[in-house]
Amino acid sequence: MNPLFVAIDTPELERALTLAEAVRNDVGGLKLGLEFFAANGPDGVRQLAALGLPIFLDLKLHDIPNTVAKAVAALAPLKPAVMTVHAAGGKAMLEAAKAAAPAGTRIVAVTVLTSLDGDDLAATGVGGSPGDQVARLARLAKSAGLDGIVCSGAEVASVSEQWPDGFFVVPGVRPEGGDSSDQKRVVTPSRALGEGASILVIGRPITAADNPAGAANAIANSLKRHVL
Repeated sequence: MNPLFVAIDTPELERALTLAEAVRNDVGGLKLGLEFFAANGPDGVRQLAALGLPIFLDLKLHDIPNTVAKAVAALAPLKPAVMTVHAAGGKAMLEAAKAAAPAGTRIVAVTVLTSLDGDDLAATGVGGSPGDQVARLARLAKSAGLDGIVCSGAEVASVSEQWPDGFFVVPGVRPEGGDSSDQKRVVTPSRALGEGASILVIGRPITAADNPAGAANAIANSLKRHVL
């Protein structure tokens, strides 16, 4: 499986389709988040899915268990390959999300956003390092029967040791020398994959490049030794 998923973070459907078409031969899937979904809804997802690439629907659902379960069930006809919920919603919510998911859809729990560091966590009342919090929430997700988690590349090695068959989504990935933008805990694609990532989510280094297809191809080629 090609582990490279490109983040199509734009509200403009035509731009999203153009980007996806440009990179479709070099990526393993498309990540669609709140920005895209709020503007285009399920029909927009269907149009991108028609290109034939797996869809990672990154809506980070977080509510009471019954509401999240109904939301997952409502999204089921889109047949996403991966869908996110927030681990902070608690075990009952995580279990409800997994129970409502259709066959073939992995439910993964977002642990600590890659835009947060230790100071940000402390400001919300969470003690310890981001790594500590990721480990706690990974244990919770595993106990709830989820397929895996979303974490930064800084934590994927340690959590994959504790959860050998887990599915680990690593965002905030930047090629060597790339601009980290608003991400605070970033690693290179090859490092993340080598340390246990199942899929890598890369957005602006591809979508903001002068040549998105060329950027995607370069990253994909850099990963080939890890996926042979």
